[in-house]
Amino acid sequence: MKKFFIVFTVLFVLYSCTARLNTAPKEPFNWAGANLYFLLTDRFSNGDPSNDINFGRTDSTAILRGFEGGDLRGVLTKLEQGYFKDLGVNAIWMTPVVEQVHGSVDEGTGKTYGFHGYWTRDWTELDPNFGNEKQLRALVQEARKQGIQILLDAVINHTGPITTKDVAYPTNWVRTHPVCTYENFLTTTKCTLVSNLPDILTESEQDVALPKHLVEKWKKQGRYEQEISELNTFFSKTGFPRAPKYYIMKWLTDYIRDYGISGYRVDTVKHTDEKVWAEFQKVAQEAFEEYKRNNPGEIPEAQKFFTIGEVYGYGISQKSNYSFGDYSVDYFANGFDSLINFDFKADANLPYEELFSKYSSLLHEQMPGKLVMNYATSHDDGSPFDKSRSRTYEAATKLLLTPGISQIYYGDETARNLIIPGAEGDATLRSTMNWDELKSSKDIQLLHLYYQKLGQFRSKHSAVGAGRHEMLSIKPYYFSRIYNADKVVIGLDLPEGMKEVPVEGVFEEGIVVKDFYSGLRARVKGGSVNLNTSYNIILLEENEK
Repeated sequence: MKKFFIVFTVLFVLYSCTARLNTAPKEPFNWAGANLYFLLTDRFSNGDPSNDINFGRTDSTAILRGFEGGDLRGVLTKLEQGYFKDLGVNAIWMTPVVEQVHGSVDEGTGKTYGFHGYWTRDWTELDPNFGNEKQLRALVQEARKQGIQILLDAVINHTGPITTKDVAYPTNWVRTHPVCTYENFLTTTKCTLVSNLPDILTESEQDVALPKHLVEKWKKQGRYEQEISELNTFFSKTGFPRAPKYYIMKWLTDYIRDYGISGYRVDTVKHTDEKVWAEFQKVAQEAFEEYKRNNPGEIPEAQKFFTIGEVYGYGISQKSNYSFGDYSVDYFANGFDSLINFDFKADANLPYEELFSKYSSLLHEQMPGKLVMNYATSHDDGSPFDKSRSRTYEAATKLLLTPGISQIYYGDETARNLIIPGAEGDATLRSTMNWDELKSSKDIQLLHLYYQKLGQFRSKHSAVGAGRHEMLSIKPYYFSRIYNADKVVIGLDLPEGMKEVPVEGVFEEGIVVKDFYSGLRARVKGGSVNLNTSYNIILLEENEK
C-alpha cells in the first residue's frame, strides 16, 4: 500500500485529539467481529520484578528460552493505561498461566524453561512467575469494565516434560510413547506430540487416583480437603468417571467459576478424540452460568462462553471439516465456536477485493454460523505473513479488514522484530515487547497509530468483521460491510485530496456521514459524498447525532 501519513506532527495532533474518543459499538459485543489481541504472558510487560525467579529456575538458557519477567501485573497495568482500548481491542487471549514444570530441558541448542505456559505441572494453581489470584481477578474485572473479554489458554492434551525437578504423571494418566507420525487419526491422537512430552490418556474412561505429587503438595499447603471436596462435588454433579481428562476439565473450568473469564483458546485440539471437546464446552458453559448466577448483572445473561480451537493445519478453505486422511472431523459440531484459520497468512497475499470477497462468501454462504480467527503472525508459526516487517501497513489493513475474527499478535502493531540473532525455532517469534521502540521511533508510532485507527473502527462497527462484503467500486477501491443495522463504507489506496465516495444502497440520501479516519463529515448527495482528505484511506460511518 501507499504511505498513509505525510507529516508526523499533523498526524500526532490528530491522534491526540481522537485516540480516546467514545467509540462505543452500535451493536452488542459480537465474537464474529471481534478484534482479539494475543500475547505471551511472560513476554509482554514485567509489572512485578519481585516474581521473576521461582522454584530455583536459574539455569542459563538458550536465547529467549527462559523466563523474561512478563506477568499478569504487567498486562493489568497496560489495561489500566488504556493500551488495549486505544487499539480497539475487545478480546485478549493470554498464554496459560498455570504452574509450569520447575526444571528445564535441554533441546540441543541449550536449556529451555516453560516460560510459554504450555508445560503444565499443576492445573490448579497459578505459576508465581506469572502472578497471583488477586492479580488475575483484578485483570478480568478491569477488562470487563472496558468491554474487553479475557480468554485463557486450555491445555488438556499433555503435561509438561520430565525434568530433573519434575516427574511424569502416573502411567494411568499419561503415555510417553510412541511419538506422533500424523499418518492418520490414530497416529495423531494416541501418541506424544514430541519426545518427552507426556500425553494425557484422553481416550480413557477409567477411574484413576490423583497424582502423588499433587496430593503431597495440597496437604503441605493445607488445601487438600478443599480440593477433594470440590472434586467430589464436580464428579457427583456431572456423573463423569474420575478419568484424567475430567480432572483437568474440572481444574480448567475453575478459572471460569472463580474469575469469570469469557473464553478459552484450546491447544492441540486434533490430538484428542473430538468428543473430549464437546464435553469440555458443556462443562465450561455450565461453569460460566454458575459464575453469572453468583455475580448477577456482571455479564449479559445471553452471553455464552466462547471457545477457539487450534486445529493445526485447519484453514477456512476446508470449511467445516478437517481431514486426517482416514477420518474427518467437524470441530464446530464438537464444542468449538471458532477455529484458528491457518490459511490466512497465505491468503493475505491476494489483492484486497479477492481476499475480502472470498472470506465473505465462505463465512456467509458456505459455512454460515461458523467463525474463523485470522492471524498474520503467531507464537509458533515460523512462516508468518510478514516476518521481515517490510509490509506492516498491508498486514494491518488485511488483518483488520478481512471478514472473521482478527488476531493481533503482540508487537504486530509496533513491528516487533521477528528475526532475533541466535534465537532458534519459534524462540525468534517470542521476543519481549518493544516498548522502548514505541516510545522513541516515529515510524513505529505511526504504525501503532494506524493499528489504533483501524482497530477502533473495527471495534465500533461489528459490520467490519461480521458483515457481508460488497464491492462498490474497483478503481478507486471502495466497498461496504453491512451487519443488521450497522453499515460502513471503506476505501483503500485512494488518491490524496478530493474523493467522491459512492454510498448508494448503504447510506440514505441527505444524511450526514463521517470519515472516522480523518474526522471529516459530509452530506450524502446523489448517492455519494465528497471528502477532501490528505490520507489514502476512508472509514465511513453514519454521523452520530
